Amino acid sequence: MREDHAPRPEDRFLTRRQLLGRCGMGMGALAFADLMGQAGMLQAGDDQSALRPLAPRKPHFAAKAKRVIHIFLNGGPSHVDTFDPKPSLAKYAGQKLPMENYRTERKTGNAFPSMFKFRKYGQSGIEVSELFHNTAQSIDEICVIRSMHADVPNHEPSLLLMNCGEARAIRPSMGSWVTYGLGSENQNLPGFIAMCPGGYPIQESQNWQAGFLPGVYQGTYIDTQHTDVQKLIEHIRNTVVSGDEQRRQLDLLLELNRKHQEKRSQDAQLEARIQSFELAYRMQMDAVDAFDVSREPKHIRDAYGPGTQARQLLTARRLLEKGVRFVQVWSGAGQPWDNHDDIEVGHRNLSRDLDRPLGALLRDLKARGMLEDTLVIWGGEFGRTPTVEMPTPGSNAGKINGRDHNHWGFTMWMAGGGVKGGSVHGATDEFGFKAAEKPVHVHDLQATILHLLGFDHEKFTYRYAGRDFRLTDVHGHVVRELLA
Repeated sequence: MREDHAPRPEDRFLTRRQLLGRCGMGMGALAFADLMGQAGMLQAGDDQSALRPLAPRKPHFAAKAKRVIHIFLNGGPSHVDTFDPKPSLAKYAGQKLPMENYRTERKTGNAFPSMFKFRKYGQSGIEVSELFHNTAQSIDEICVIRSMHADVPNHEPSLLLMNCGEARAIRPSMGSWVTYGLGSENQNLPGFIAMCPGGYPIQESQNWQAGFLPGVYQGTYIDTQHTDVQKLIEHIRNTVVSGDEQRRQLDLLLELNRKHQEKRSQDAQLEARIQSFELAYRMQMDAVDAFDVSREPKHIRDAYGPGTQARQLLTARRLLEKGVRFVQVWSGAGQPWDNHDDIEVGHRNLSRDLDRPLGALLRDLKARGMLEDTLVIWGGEFGRTPTVEMPTPGSNAGKINGRDHNHWGFTMWMAGGGVKGGSVHGATDEFGFKAAEKPVHVHDLQATILHLLGFDHEKFTYRYAGRDFRLTDVHGHVVRELLA
């Protein structure tokens, strides 16, 4: 042993795996690294990627969008009551629809016309329901997709399909994929934040999970029913020790964890825990400011209005300004858009909370020059039937004034970030049951979102369990007609 090399007790106790890794396989690793270097496949700074997993990274090609706000309407909003008018329903009101070719596993009732008025907005003249009158003021910035379709009419698999690209197995969420691909422009805040007031939605944190990606890319959940920053983010301030003392404690913990990790072949869960400690410490600097909307000018707060949704969307804009890459804002977590009865009351209440701040958000982003490279996505996991919900014993309270789930055809829209504003893509049939023209599957939408962010969805992969996985699985096509 060299005299200038202090002995380390841990070196005296090696497992067989560690011995092989340090000795026999070490030469192979050196040879492999040399071959990679000769082939130009090693990038400068790769040795730092594990230490800075949220460092900004470039996509495959020049992107139109560099950040995302995903407004998720939990439960499935009715497209025929919001962005897809169907006047033919009035003609058949209370009657069976003449749809011999329509196949459904669910029993549906008679035609149920919308109780909300539609009118044309903007230079594009796109029709929008009164429920989203404020949002419609920006319709010339919006691309409405009226031909969406999913796989099944059930919440759990449809939520996971929309958020994670897979209805059954554990897969990374879209926000996690985006953060993995692009990193974050602020190392003091999470790259991906999910704001959901009043607790978790169906499928809980699976909606923003990292899956098999490193844990640092998982969405950070914020319960936005609270207004106090210390309740929004638990333990955001340390009231016991100073910042310097915290830093010394964390450095010691980091050193101990790294030694522990060396013996466990760079365990991914342990790495995620180490990164979470670091991020929690750094968040104390920027999080308090980002979530404190009282620091906004009064005219901005007045434009967004009162309430939880207004606070969420204003906070989302502040987070994007600070470099957060992906913000998911939930609507209808505690009181879903899943109106099997009393749809007029339910949809009107939910839209009243969402429409004003959503319209303000679009105008605010445009005024700040942010809309052109911010992708705003609106929609739920599926739509609702154009027929009335069939009452069943013990449910629906005998009311015949709601709509059932409908995955065959529904509406989503996108704005900013390189989409073709003031346009409508595709159509459902004349009653709104099924995507009839230019259908767009959920995987097609995800492929298009990744394209706007600069990624080829077929090449944007992560190797896990011997296979290259991607958000779109083995499906999906970029819908070029949605692009500006």
